[in-house]
Amino acid sequence: MTNGLRASFGLAVFGMGMMQGPATDPRPRLSAVAATSRAAISEWDQKIGALTGRGELRTRSRVDDTMLAGRTHTRFEQLYKGVPVLGGEIVRQDDAAGTLTVFGNLYEGIDLETRPALSEAAARRALEASHPGARIFPDEVDLMILPITEGESVTYALAWRGQVLTGFDVRVVFVDAQTGAIRLDYTDRDKQSAVGKGTGVLGDAKKISVSNASGTYQAKDPLRPPSLSTLDMKGDPLRIERLLVAGFPNNIPTSDYAADADNDWTDGGVVDAHVYTGYTYDYYFKRFGRKGLNNNDTPITSFTNLVKVDDLTKNLGIYGNDILDYYINAFYSHPGVMVYGVGLPSNFTAGGQRYKNFAGAIDIVGHELTHGVTRFTSNLIYLNESGALNEAFSDMMGTGVEFFFQPAGNGTMQADYLNGEDIVTGTTAFPLNGIRSMQSPTLFGDPDHYSIRYTGTQDNGGVHINSGIANNAFYLAIEGGTHRLGARVTGVGAANREQIERVFYRAFTSFLVASSNFAAARIATIQAARELYPANPAVEAAVTQAWTAVGVN
Repeated sequence: MTNGLRASFGLAVFGMGMMQGPATDPRPRLSAVAATSRAAISEWDQKIGALTGRGELRTRSRVDDTMLAGRTHTRFEQLYKGVPVLGGEIVRQDDAAGTLTVFGNLYEGIDLETRPALSEAAARRALEASHPGARIFPDEVDLMILPITEGESVTYALAWRGQVLTGFDVRVVFVDAQTGAIRLDYTDRDKQSAVGKGTGVLGDAKKISVSNASGTYQAKDPLRPPSLSTLDMKGDPLRIERLLVAGFPNNIPTSDYAADADNDWTDGGVVDAHVYTGYTYDYYFKRFGRKGLNNNDTPITSFTNLVKVDDLTKNLGIYGNDILDYYINAFYSHPGVMVYGVGLPSNFTAGGQRYKNFAGAIDIVGHELTHGVTRFTSNLIYLNESGALNEAFSDMMGTGVEFFFQPAGNGTMQADYLNGEDIVTGTTAFPLNGIRSMQSPTLFGDPDHYSIRYTGTQDNGGVHINSGIANNAFYLAIEGGTHRLGARVTGVGAANREQIERVFYRAFTSFLVASSNFAAARIATIQAARELYPANPAVEAAVTQAWTAVGVN
Protein backbone atom coordinates (compact mmCIF):
# COMPACT_ATOMS: atom_id res chain seq x y z
CA MET A 1 0.00 0.00 0.00
CA THR A 2 2.99 2.25 0.11
CA ASN A 3 4.57 3.83 -2.94
CA GLY A 4 8.01 5.43 -3.26
CA LEU A 5 8.96 8.51 -5.30
CA ARG A 6 12.30 8.18 -7.09
CA ALA A 7 12.75 11.76 -8.20
CA SER A 8 13.46 15.16 -6.71
CA PHE A 9 10.89 16.86 -8.92
CA GLY A 10 7.19 17.38 -8.31
CA LEU A 11 4.38 18.86 -10.30
CA ALA A 12 3.98 22.62 -10.34
CA VAL A 13 0.86 23.11 -8.29
CA PHE A 14 1.81 25.87 -5.89
CA GLY A 15 0.09 28.94 -4.72
CA MET A 16 -1.99 30.50 -7.44
CA GLY A 17 -5.47 30.58 -5.97
CA MET A 18 -8.63 30.15 -8.00
CA MET A 19 -9.06 32.44 -10.99
CA GLN A 20 -12.47 33.75 -11.93
CA GLY A 21 -11.20 35.22 -15.19
CA PRO A 22 -8.47 34.43 -17.75
CA ALA A 23 -4.86 34.84 -16.70
CA THR A 24 -2.45 37.38 -18.14
CA ASP A 25 0.62 36.93 -15.94
CA PRO A 26 3.56 35.86 -18.20
CA ARG A 27 5.61 34.29 -15.40
CA PRO A 28 6.07 30.51 -15.33
CA ARG A 29 3.25 29.36 -13.08
CA LEU A 30 0.12 27.24 -12.79
CA SER A 31 -3.13 29.19 -12.88
CA ALA A 32 -6.21 27.50 -11.47
CA VAL A 33 -9.58 28.19 -13.07
CA ALA A 34 -12.94 28.06 -11.27
CA ALA A 35 -15.48 30.10 -13.22
CA THR A 36 -19.06 29.85 -11.96
CA SER A 37 -20.31 33.46 -12.13
CA ARG A 38 -21.95 34.81 -15.29
CA ALA A 39 -19.17 37.35 -15.90
CA ALA A 40 -16.34 34.84 -15.41
CA ILE A 41 -18.05 32.24 -17.59
CA SER A 42 -18.50 34.77 -20.41
CA GLU A 43 -14.85 35.76 -20.16
CA TRP A 44 -13.68 32.14 -20.20
CA ASP A 45 -15.91 31.28 -23.15
CA GLN A 46 -14.05 33.93 -25.12
CA LYS A 47 -10.71 32.75 -23.76
CA ILE A 48 -11.39 29.11 -24.66
CA GLY A 49 -12.42 30.17 -28.15
CA ALA A 50 -9.24 32.21 -28.59
CA LEU A 51 -6.96 29.50 -27.18
CA THR A 52 -8.61 26.85 -29.34
CA GLY A 53 -8.29 29.05 -32.41
CA ARG A 54 -4.56 29.52 -31.73
CA GLY A 55 -4.05 25.79 -31.22
CA GLU A 56 -3.30 26.16 -27.50
CA LEU A 57 -6.31 24.08 -26.46
CA ARG A 58 -7.84 21.09 -28.19
CA THR A 59 -10.82 18.92 -27.33
CA ARG A 60 -9.85 15.70 -25.58
CA SER A 61 -13.32 14.34 -24.85
CA ARG A 62 -16.97 15.31 -24.78
CA VAL A 63 -19.42 13.25 -22.72
CA ASP A 64 -23.08 13.48 -21.83
CA ASP A 65 -23.94 14.08 -18.20
CA THR A 66 -25.32 10.92 -16.55
CA MET A 67 -26.75 12.81 -13.57
CA LEU A 68 -28.39 15.95 -14.99
CA ALA A 69 -30.15 15.49 -18.33
CA GLY A 70 -29.24 17.78 -21.20
CA ARG A 71 -25.77 18.70 -19.97
CA THR A 72 -22.39 17.84 -21.46
CA HIS A 73 -18.82 18.03 -20.20
CA THR A 74 -16.01 18.88 -22.61
CA ARG A 75 -12.38 18.45 -21.64
CA PHE A 76 -9.72 20.51 -23.40
CA GLU A 77 -6.03 19.69 -23.09
CA GLN A 78 -3.44 22.47 -23.15
CA LEU A 79 -0.89 22.52 -25.96
CA TYR A 80 2.34 24.45 -26.39
CA LYS A 81 3.39 24.60 -30.03
CA GLY A 82 1.36 21.45 -30.59
CA VAL A 83 2.85 19.51 -27.64
CA PRO A 84 0.53 18.51 -24.73
CA VAL A 85 1.28 20.07 -21.34
CA LEU A 86 1.07 17.58 -18.46
CA GLY A 87 -1.72 18.67 -16.11
CA GLY A 88 -2.83 21.57 -18.31
CA GLU A 89 -6.54 21.03 -18.85
CA ILE A 90 -9.89 22.82 -18.89
CA VAL A 91 -13.29 21.17 -18.39
CA ARG A 92 -16.39 23.07 -19.51
CA GLN A 93 -19.98 22.19 -18.59
CA ASP A 94 -22.72 23.17 -21.07
CA ASP A 95 -26.43 22.83 -21.62
CA ALA A 96 -28.64 24.00 -24.46
CA ALA A 97 -28.48 27.59 -23.22
CA GLY A 98 -24.66 27.74 -23.09
CA THR A 99 -21.77 27.35 -20.67
CA LEU A 100 -22.54 26.64 -17.00
CA THR A 101 -19.09 26.23 -15.41
CA VAL A 102 -15.41 26.18 -16.33
CA PHE A 103 -12.83 24.44 -14.13
CA GLY A 104 -9.22 23.46 -14.62
CA ASN A 105 -5.57 24.45 -14.67
CA LEU A 106 -3.44 26.20 -17.27
CA TYR A 107 0.33 26.57 -17.23
CA GLU A 108 1.76 29.95 -18.16
CA GLY A 109 5.15 31.30 -19.16
CA ILE A 110 6.28 28.27 -21.15
CA ASP A 111 9.22 29.06 -23.41
CA LEU A 112 10.80 25.92 -24.85
CA GLU A 113 12.25 24.43 -27.98
CA THR A 114 9.77 21.69 -28.94
CA ARG A 115 11.94 19.85 -31.45
CA PRO A 116 13.44 16.95 -29.49
CA ALA A 117 17.11 16.18 -29.84
CA LEU A 118 16.33 12.68 -28.59
CA SER A 119 14.39 10.57 -31.08
CA GLU A 120 11.44 8.45 -30.02
CA ALA A 121 13.48 5.32 -30.67
CA ALA A 122 16.25 6.61 -28.41
CA ALA A 123 13.65 7.58 -25.78
CA ARG A 124 12.29 4.04 -25.85
CA ARG A 125 15.77 2.70 -25.21
CA ALA A 126 16.19 5.13 -22.31
CA LEU A 127 12.83 4.11 -20.84
CA GLU A 128 13.75 0.44 -20.98
CA ALA A 129 17.14 1.23 -19.43
CA SER A 130 15.57 3.21 -16.59
CA HIS A 131 14.96 0.04 -14.57
CA PRO A 132 16.52 -3.43 -14.83
CA GLY A 133 14.42 -5.59 -17.11
CA ALA A 134 11.88 -2.84 -17.80
CA ARG A 135 9.42 -3.26 -20.67
CA ILE A 136 7.26 -0.49 -22.10
CA PHE A 137 3.57 -1.20 -21.51
CA PRO A 138 1.28 -0.01 -22.99
CA ASP A 139 3.35 0.61 -26.11
CA GLU A 140 2.66 4.36 -26.40
CA VAL A 141 5.48 6.86 -25.79
CA ASP A 142 4.37 10.50 -25.83
CA LEU A 143 6.19 13.82 -26.19
CA MET A 144 5.03 16.26 -23.49
CA ILE A 145 5.80 19.50 -21.71
CA LEU A 146 6.67 18.51 -18.14
CA PRO A 147 6.15 21.18 -15.43
CA ILE A 148 8.65 20.72 -12.59
CA THR A 149 9.35 22.54 -9.36
CA GLU A 150 12.61 23.21 -7.61
CA GLY A 151 12.03 24.96 -4.32
CA GLU A 152 9.59 27.78 -4.99
CA SER A 153 10.19 28.16 -8.73
CA VAL A 154 8.53 26.39 -11.63
CA THR A 155 10.28 25.49 -14.87
CA TYR A 156 9.38 23.35 -17.85
CA ALA A 157 11.09 20.56 -19.74
CA LEU A 158 10.35 18.83 -23.01
CA ALA A 159 10.15 15.14 -22.18
CA TRP A 160 9.17 11.75 -23.53
CA ARG A 161 6.70 9.95 -21.24
CA GLY A 162 6.27 6.19 -21.10
CA GLN A 163 4.98 3.56 -18.71
CA VAL A 164 7.20 0.57 -17.99
CA LEU A 165 6.69 -2.75 -16.28
CA THR A 166 9.54 -3.46 -13.88
CA GLY A 167 8.92 -6.92 -12.54
CA PHE A 168 6.51 -6.20 -9.69
CA ASP A 169 5.93 -2.48 -10.28
CA VAL A 170 4.55 -0.14 -12.93
CA ARG A 171 6.53 3.09 -13.34
CA VAL A 172 5.75 6.31 -15.20
CA VAL A 173 9.05 7.68 -16.47
CA PHE A 174 9.82 11.03 -18.13
CA VAL A 175 13.00 11.21 -20.23
CA ASP A 176 14.33 14.67 -21.08
CA ALA A 177 13.89 15.02 -24.83
CA GLN A 178 17.03 17.17 -25.17
CA THR A 179 19.51 15.49 -22.83
CA GLY A 180 18.19 11.96 -22.30
CA ALA A 181 18.23 12.38 -18.51
CA ILE A 182 15.43 10.97 -16.35
CA ARG A 183 13.42 13.96 -15.14
CA LEU A 184 10.63 12.22 -13.22
CA ASP A 185 10.01 8.61 -12.23
CA TYR A 186 7.16 7.46 -10.03
CA THR A 187 5.04 4.39 -9.41
CA ASP A 188 1.66 4.33 -11.12
CA ARG A 189 0.50 1.24 -9.28
CA ASP A 190 -2.60 2.36 -7.42
CA LYS A 191 -2.03 0.47 -4.12
CA GLN A 192 -4.33 -1.15 -3.27
CA SER A 193 -24.70 -17.43 -18.43
CA ALA A 194 -24.69 -19.78 -15.50
CA VAL A 195 -25.10 -18.81 -11.88
CA GLY A 196 -23.16 -20.93 -9.46
CA LYS A 197 -22.55 -20.76 -5.75
CA GLY A 198 -19.30 -19.81 -4.13
CA THR A 199 -17.63 -19.42 -0.76
CA GLY A 200 -15.79 -16.15 -0.19
CA VAL A 201 -12.58 -15.35 1.64
CA LEU A 202 -14.49 -14.85 4.90
CA GLY A 203 -16.42 -18.12 4.54
CA ASP A 204 -19.64 -16.48 3.37
CA ALA A 205 -21.84 -18.04 0.68
CA LYS A 206 -22.72 -16.01 -2.41
CA LYS A 207 -23.90 -16.41 -5.98
CA ILE A 208 -21.32 -16.13 -8.74
CA SER A 209 -22.07 -15.32 -12.39
CA VAL A 210 -19.99 -17.57 -14.66
CA SER A 211 -20.04 -19.20 -18.10
CA ASN A 212 -20.31 -22.86 -19.06
CA ALA A 213 -17.55 -23.79 -21.50
CA SER A 214 -17.27 -27.38 -22.75
CA GLY A 215 -18.32 -29.04 -19.53
CA THR A 216 -16.46 -26.77 -17.13
CA TYR A 217 -17.35 -23.40 -15.65
CA GLN A 218 -15.20 -20.34 -16.21
CA ALA A 219 -15.14 -17.02 -14.32
CA LYS A 220 -16.58 -14.97 -17.18
CA ASP A 221 -19.63 -12.92 -16.22
CA PRO A 222 -22.30 -13.15 -18.96
CA LEU A 223 -24.97 -11.21 -17.08
CA ARG A 224 -23.50 -7.69 -17.15
CA PRO A 225 -22.79 -5.65 -20.29
CA PRO A 226 -18.98 -5.46 -20.06
CA SER A 227 -16.60 -8.39 -20.15
CA LEU A 228 -15.83 -9.15 -16.49
CA SER A 229 -13.42 -12.05 -16.19
CA THR A 230 -11.20 -13.48 -13.48
CA LEU A 231 -7.89 -15.22 -14.12
CA ASP A 232 -6.05 -17.70 -11.92
CA MET A 233 -2.25 -17.44 -12.11
CA LYS A 234 -1.88 -20.61 -10.02
CA GLY A 235 0.96 -19.24 -7.92
CA ASP A 236 3.29 -18.22 -10.77
CA PRO A 237 4.38 -14.62 -10.02
CA LEU A 238 5.93 -14.12 -13.46
CA ARG A 239 2.85 -15.21 -15.39
CA ILE A 240 1.05 -11.85 -15.28
CA GLU A 241 3.88 -9.93 -16.93
CA ARG A 242 4.19 -12.52 -19.68
CA LEU A 243 0.47 -12.19 -20.35
CA LEU A 244 0.47 -8.39 -20.36
CA VAL A 245 3.23 -8.12 -22.94
CA ALA A 246 1.87 -10.90 -25.18
CA GLY A 247 -1.04 -9.06 -26.77
CA PHE A 248 -3.28 -8.89 -23.70
CA PRO A 249 -6.27 -9.02 -23.56
CA ASN A 250 -6.58 -10.85 -26.89
CA ASN A 251 -4.23 -13.74 -26.18
CA ILE A 252 -5.43 -15.11 -22.84
CA PRO A 253 -5.05 -18.91 -22.80
CA THR A 254 -8.20 -20.77 -21.83
CA SER A 255 -6.25 -22.45 -19.03
CA ASP A 256 -5.64 -19.09 -17.32
CA TYR A 257 -9.32 -18.37 -16.67
CA ALA A 258 -10.40 -19.36 -13.19
CA ALA A 259 -12.46 -22.53 -13.55
CA ASP A 260 -14.51 -24.98 -11.52
CA ALA A 261 -15.82 -28.37 -12.55
CA ASP A 262 -19.12 -28.49 -10.63
CA ASN A 263 -19.96 -24.74 -10.33
CA ASP A 264 -19.55 -24.87 -6.55
CA TRP A 265 -16.60 -22.49 -6.21
CA THR A 266 -14.38 -22.81 -3.14
CA ASP A 267 -11.40 -20.55 -3.95
CA GLY A 268 -12.37 -17.54 -1.87
CA GLY A 269 -10.04 -15.12 -3.65
CA VAL A 270 -11.45 -16.03 -7.06
CA VAL A 271 -15.05 -15.89 -5.80
CA ASP A 272 -14.79 -12.50 -4.14
CA ALA A 273 -12.71 -10.87 -6.89
CA HIS A 274 -15.30 -11.94 -9.45
CA VAL A 275 -18.44 -11.20 -7.42
CA TYR A 276 -17.30 -7.86 -5.96
CA THR A 277 -16.21 -6.61 -9.39
CA GLY A 278 -19.78 -7.18 -10.52
CA TYR A 279 -21.12 -5.47 -7.40
CA THR A 280 -18.94 -2.43 -8.07
CA TYR A 281 -20.21 -2.23 -11.63
CA ASP A 282 -23.78 -2.37 -10.28
CA TYR A 283 -23.10 0.38 -7.75
CA TYR A 284 -21.78 2.79 -10.35
CA PHE A 285 -24.66 2.07 -12.70
CA LYS A 286 -27.44 2.27 -10.10
CA ARG A 287 -26.03 5.23 -8.15
CA PHE A 288 -24.66 7.39 -10.97
CA GLY A 289 -25.90 5.90 -14.24
CA ARG A 290 -22.31 5.08 -15.16
CA LYS A 291 -21.56 2.13 -17.43
CA GLY A 292 -18.33 0.76 -16.05
CA LEU A 293 -14.90 2.29 -15.77
CA ASN A 294 -15.03 4.35 -18.96
CA ASN A 295 -18.84 4.76 -19.08
CA ASN A 296 -18.77 2.58 -22.20
CA ASP A 297 -18.51 -0.87 -20.63
CA THR A 298 -14.78 -1.40 -21.06
CA PRO A 299 -13.62 -4.91 -20.04
CA ILE A 300 -12.24 -5.62 -16.56
CA THR A 301 -9.86 -8.51 -15.92
CA SER A 302 -9.07 -9.60 -12.35
CA PHE A 303 -5.83 -11.48 -11.62
CA THR A 304 -5.84 -13.80 -8.63
CA ASN A 305 -3.39 -16.27 -7.07
CA LEU A 306 -0.25 -14.63 -8.46
CA VAL A 307 1.59 -16.35 -5.63
CA LYS A 308 0.81 -19.05 -3.12
CA VAL A 309 0.41 -18.02 0.51
CA ASP A 310 2.64 -20.82 1.76
CA ASP A 311 5.42 -19.86 -0.67
CA LEU A 312 6.09 -16.53 1.09
CA THR A 313 9.49 -17.40 2.54
CA LYS A 314 10.65 -19.06 -0.66
CA ASN A 315 9.49 -16.15 -2.83
CA LEU A 316 11.12 -13.57 -0.55
CA GLY A 317 14.39 -15.43 -1.02
CA ILE A 318 14.02 -15.46 -4.80
CA TYR A 319 12.47 -12.05 -5.54
CA GLY A 320 13.14 -9.97 -2.44
CA ASN A 321 10.64 -7.62 -0.80
CA ASP A 322 9.15 -6.54 -4.14
CA ILE A 323 7.17 -9.78 -4.16
CA LEU A 324 5.19 -8.51 -1.15
CA ASP A 325 2.92 -6.54 -3.49
CA TYR A 326 1.45 -9.89 -4.52
CA TYR A 327 0.83 -10.76 -0.87
CA ILE A 328 -0.21 -7.58 0.95
CA ASN A 329 -1.49 -5.27 -1.75
CA ALA A 330 -4.21 -4.84 -4.33
CA PHE A 331 -3.89 -2.52 -7.27
CA TYR A 332 -5.44 -1.35 -10.52
CA SER A 333 -3.18 -1.32 -13.55
CA HIS A 334 -4.23 0.26 -16.81
CA PRO A 335 -5.95 -0.89 -18.97
CA GLY A 336 -8.71 -2.57 -16.95
CA VAL A 337 -6.43 -4.89 -14.98
CA MET A 338 -7.05 -5.66 -11.30
CA VAL A 339 -4.55 -7.57 -9.15
CA TYR A 340 -5.33 -8.98 -5.71
CA GLY A 341 -2.76 -9.99 -3.11
CA VAL A 342 -3.26 -13.36 -1.46
CA GLY A 343 -2.56 -12.22 2.12
CA LEU A 344 -0.06 -13.71 4.56
CA PRO A 345 0.29 -17.10 6.25
CA SER A 346 -1.54 -17.17 9.58
CA ASN A 347 1.71 -17.06 11.55
CA PHE A 348 3.00 -13.92 9.77
CA THR A 349 2.16 -10.27 10.39
CA ALA A 350 3.05 -7.00 8.69
CA GLY A 351 3.11 -3.79 10.69
CA GLY A 352 1.67 -5.78 13.58
CA GLN A 353 -1.44 -6.81 11.58
CA ARG A 354 -2.65 -10.00 9.90
CA TYR A 355 -3.69 -10.04 6.24
CA LYS A 356 -6.19 -12.21 4.40
CA ASN A 357 -6.78 -12.26 0.66
CA PHE A 358 -7.44 -8.70 -0.51
CA ALA A 359 -10.33 -9.70 -2.74
CA GLY A 360 -12.28 -10.49 0.44
CA ALA A 361 -12.83 -6.78 1.23
CA ILE A 362 -15.59 -5.24 -0.87
CA ASP A 363 -14.37 -1.71 -0.10
CA ILE A 364 -10.87 -2.58 -1.40
CA VAL A 365 -12.34 -3.96 -4.63
CA GLY A 366 -14.46 -0.81 -5.04
CA HIS A 367 -11.47 1.36 -4.17
CA GLU A 368 -9.16 -0.16 -6.76
CA LEU A 369 -11.72 -0.20 -9.54
CA THR A 370 -12.42 3.47 -8.84
CA HIS A 371 -8.82 4.17 -9.85
CA GLY A 372 -9.99 2.99 -13.26
CA VAL A 373 -12.90 5.45 -13.21
CA THR A 374 -10.43 8.22 -12.34
CA ARG A 375 -8.15 7.21 -15.25
CA PHE A 376 -11.02 7.72 -17.68
CA THR A 377 -12.23 11.04 -16.18
CA SER A 378 -10.10 13.54 -14.25
CA ASN A 379 -7.01 11.28 -14.52
CA LEU A 380 -5.62 12.83 -11.33
CA ILE A 381 -1.83 12.60 -11.47
CA TYR A 382 -0.58 10.12 -8.88
CA LEU A 383 1.65 12.60 -7.07
CA ASN A 384 1.28 15.12 -4.23
CA GLU A 385 -2.18 16.70 -3.72
CA SER A 386 -3.67 15.45 -6.96
CA GLY A 387 -2.53 11.94 -6.03
CA ALA A 388 -4.01 12.28 -2.54
CA LEU A 389 -7.33 13.26 -4.12
CA ASN A 390 -7.02 10.24 -6.41
CA GLU A 391 -6.62 7.95 -3.40
CA ALA A 392 -9.34 9.71 -1.40
CA PHE A 393 -11.88 9.41 -4.21
CA SER A 394 -11.18 5.66 -4.34
CA ASP A 395 -11.70 5.42 -0.57
CA MET A 396 -14.97 7.37 -0.84
CA MET A 397 -16.41 5.25 -3.62
CA GLY A 398 -15.11 2.01 -2.08
CA THR A 399 -16.92 2.94 1.10
CA GLY A 400 -19.99 3.82 -0.97
CA VAL A 401 -19.97 0.31 -2.48
CA GLU A 402 -19.66 -1.18 1.00
CA PHE A 403 -22.65 0.76 2.38
CA PHE A 404 -24.66 -0.04 -0.77
CA PHE A 405 -24.38 -3.81 -0.29
CA GLN A 406 -23.72 -4.35 3.41
CA PRO A 407 -25.58 -3.30 6.56
CA ALA A 408 -24.02 -0.59 8.72
CA GLY A 409 -22.19 -1.86 11.77
CA ASN A 410 -18.84 -2.61 13.36
CA GLY A 411 -18.53 -6.32 12.62
CA THR A 412 -17.18 -8.42 9.80
CA MET A 413 -18.94 -7.74 6.47
CA GLN A 414 -20.65 -4.68 7.92
CA ALA A 415 -20.27 -1.21 6.46
CA ASP A 416 -18.23 1.43 8.28
CA TYR A 417 -15.62 4.13 7.63
CA LEU A 418 -12.57 1.91 7.99
CA ASN A 419 -10.80 0.76 4.83
CA GLY A 420 -9.97 -2.92 4.45
CA GLU A 421 -11.05 -3.85 7.97
CA ASP A 422 -12.47 -7.23 6.92
CA ILE A 423 -9.16 -8.62 5.72
CA VAL A 424 -6.56 -6.60 7.70
CA THR A 425 -7.01 -7.41 11.38
CA GLY A 426 -5.31 -6.21 14.50
CA THR A 427 -2.99 -7.95 16.91
CA THR A 428 -1.51 -7.04 20.25
CA ALA A 429 1.28 -5.15 18.45
CA PHE A 430 -1.24 -3.03 16.50
CA PRO A 431 -4.80 -3.69 17.68
CA LEU A 432 -6.70 -1.75 14.99
CA ASN A 433 -8.41 -3.40 12.04
CA GLY A 434 -8.02 -1.90 8.57
CA ILE A 435 -5.46 0.34 6.90
CA ARG A 436 -7.08 3.81 7.09
CA SER A 437 -9.94 5.51 8.90
CA MET A 438 -12.10 8.14 7.23
CA GLN A 439 -13.71 9.03 10.55
CA SER A 440 -10.45 9.39 12.48
CA PRO A 441 -7.45 9.40 10.11
CA THR A 442 -5.01 10.09 12.94
CA LEU A 443 -5.66 6.62 14.38
CA PHE A 444 -3.41 5.33 11.59
CA GLY A 445 -1.02 8.28 11.68
CA ASP A 446 -2.63 10.12 8.75
CA PRO A 447 -3.45 13.86 8.87
CA ASP A 448 -7.04 14.99 9.27
CA HIS A 449 -6.32 18.70 8.66
CA TYR A 450 -4.57 20.55 5.86
CA SER A 451 -2.31 22.38 8.32
CA ILE A 452 -0.59 19.10 9.26
CA ARG A 453 -0.42 17.58 5.75
CA TYR A 454 2.65 15.59 4.78
CA THR A 455 4.97 17.56 2.48
CA GLY A 456 7.82 15.09 1.94
CA THR A 457 8.62 12.92 -1.07
CA GLN A 458 7.79 9.44 0.25
CA ASP A 459 4.54 7.76 -0.78
CA ASN A 460 4.59 9.75 -4.06
CA GLY A 461 4.37 12.92 -2.01
CA GLY A 462 1.86 11.54 0.48
CA VAL A 463 -0.86 10.19 -1.81
CA HIS A 464 -2.11 7.71 0.79
CA ILE A 465 -1.12 9.74 3.83
CA ASN A 466 -2.84 12.99 2.83
CA SER A 467 -5.93 11.22 1.51
CA GLY A 468 -7.11 11.35 5.13
CA ILE A 469 -7.84 15.07 4.80
CA ALA A 470 -10.37 14.68 1.99
CA ASN A 471 -11.66 11.41 3.46
CA ASN A 472 -12.46 13.14 6.72
CA ALA A 473 -14.32 15.89 4.86
CA PHE A 474 -16.41 13.24 3.10
CA TYR A 475 -17.18 11.53 6.40
CA LEU A 476 -18.14 14.77 8.14
CA ALA A 477 -20.35 15.89 5.26
CA ILE A 478 -22.38 12.70 5.75
CA GLU A 479 -22.30 11.97 9.45
CA GLY A 480 -21.59 15.43 10.84
CA GLY A 481 -19.96 16.00 14.22
CA THR A 482 -17.12 17.97 15.71
CA HIS A 483 -13.71 17.78 14.09
CA ARG A 484 -10.80 16.92 16.37
CA LEU A 485 -9.65 20.57 16.24
CA GLY A 486 -13.07 21.89 17.22
CA ALA A 487 -14.97 22.81 14.06
CA ARG A 488 -18.60 21.72 14.06
CA VAL A 489 -20.21 20.20 10.94
CA THR A 490 -23.90 19.57 10.38
CA GLY A 491 -23.88 16.58 8.05
CA VAL A 492 -26.75 15.41 5.88
CA GLY A 493 -27.15 12.28 8.01
CA ALA A 494 -26.49 8.61 7.30
CA ALA A 495 -29.93 8.20 5.72
CA ASN A 496 -28.91 10.75 3.06
CA ARG A 497 -25.39 9.49 2.33
CA GLU A 498 -26.33 9.10 -1.33
CA GLN A 499 -26.42 12.91 -1.60
CA ILE A 500 -22.76 13.27 -0.61
CA GLU A 501 -21.66 10.28 -2.69
CA ARG A 502 -23.29 11.88 -5.75
CA VAL A 503 -21.76 15.28 -4.98
CA PHE A 504 -18.21 13.94 -4.68
CA TYR A 505 -18.62 11.65 -7.68
CA ARG A 506 -19.83 14.53 -9.85
CA ALA A 507 -17.04 16.85 -8.75
CA PHE A 508 -14.24 14.31 -9.16
CA THR A 509 -15.37 12.94 -12.53
CA SER A 510 -16.81 16.07 -14.18
CA PHE A 511 -15.01 19.12 -12.73
CA LEU A 512 -11.51 18.15 -11.59
CA VAL A 513 -8.54 17.90 -13.95
CA ALA A 514 -5.29 15.94 -13.75
CA SER A 515 -3.40 18.54 -11.67
CA SER A 516 -6.25 19.60 -9.35
CA ASN A 517 -5.43 20.22 -5.70
CA PHE A 518 -7.43 20.27 -2.46
CA ALA A 519 -8.62 23.84 -2.97
CA ALA A 520 -10.00 22.88 -6.38
CA ALA A 521 -11.78 19.87 -4.87
CA ARG A 522 -13.49 22.10 -2.32
CA ILE A 523 -14.84 24.48 -4.98
CA ALA A 524 -15.84 21.61 -7.29
CA THR A 525 -17.78 19.71 -4.64
CA ILE A 526 -19.60 22.84 -3.49
CA GLN A 527 -20.57 23.56 -7.09
CA ALA A 528 -21.74 19.95 -7.53
CA ALA A 529 -23.93 20.25 -4.42
CA ARG A 530 -25.52 23.43 -5.79
CA GLU A 531 -26.27 21.79 -9.11
CA LEU A 532 -27.58 18.49 -7.82
CA TYR A 533 -29.61 19.83 -4.88
CA PRO A 534 -30.57 23.43 -5.67
CA ALA A 535 -33.67 23.18 -3.45
CA ASN A 536 -31.79 21.66 -0.52
CA PRO A 537 -29.16 24.10 0.79
CA ALA A 538 -28.31 21.71 3.61
CA VAL A 539 -26.23 19.63 1.20
CA GLU A 540 -24.09 22.56 0.10
CA ALA A 541 -23.77 23.69 3.72
CA ALA A 542 -22.60 20.23 4.82
CA VAL A 543 -19.95 20.07 2.10
CA THR A 544 -18.74 23.62 2.79
CA GLN A 545 -18.54 23.10 6.55
CA ALA A 546 -16.73 19.77 6.11
CA TRP A 547 -13.94 21.24 3.96
CA THR A 548 -13.58 24.18 6.35
CA ALA A 549 -13.32 21.79 9.29
CA VAL A 550 -10.36 19.98 7.69
CA GLY A 551 -8.60 23.25 6.90
CA VAL A 552 -9.22 23.43 3.14
CA ASN A 553 -10.43 26.92 2.20
